Amino acid sequence: MVFLENGVNDIFVINEMIVVEGRKDTVSIKRAVEADTIETNGSAVGESVLKQIELAAKRRGVIVFTDPDYAGNRIRQIVSKRVPGCKHAFIKKADANPKQRGKSVGVEHASPDAIREALLAVRTEQLEPFAAQMTVADLMEAGLLSGKGARSRRERLGEHLSIGYANGKQLLKRLHIFRITPEEFNEAVRWINKQEESEVE
Repeated sequence: MVFLENGVNDIFVINEMIVVEGRKDTVSIKRAVEADTIETNGSAVGESVLKQIELAAKRRGVIVFTDPDYAGNRIRQIVSKRVPGCKHAFIKKADANPKQRGKSVGVEHASPDAIREALLAVRTEQLEPFAAQMTVADLMEAGLLSGKGARSRRERLGEHLSIGYANGKQLLKRLHIFRITPEEFNEAVRWINKQEESEVE
């Protein structure tokens, strides 16, 4: 992200193409930053859209910025499989909640500040082999795989590390893909513990 300060309105310019789910997401992105988008038009990402994303990745780079739900995660997986090494931005669920009842969470509901925050915390998938830093035992010890509150702890971990939510089966892989170090992981777990302690008081 390039930050341009012009004295009146500060402008954030994104060089990469941002992959979003639909037109309303594009509108919200453009309220927050100056950027071009590619819309997948839902979770069944078509061949023509994938070709656009491939071309964009070669020419400008790509940031996948989808909703924090099952469909958004599915789109990330489809794009990552076809175009490995993408950058990813994750919006917090709390920032993506709709103002009206009955609507699902989405980037379209996020404020410009929340969108900029997510883009500033963008993570890049790493393709080269990676010596595993964390193990399943580490995740178990941190209360992230089983027991009361494990799902909530995974949600908090994903938000704190800016890697999005992952279920128990996918969490270790996601930590490795985004090269989360043991220090980052342990700091995030300490933060989660403090959050939970403050809620009990």
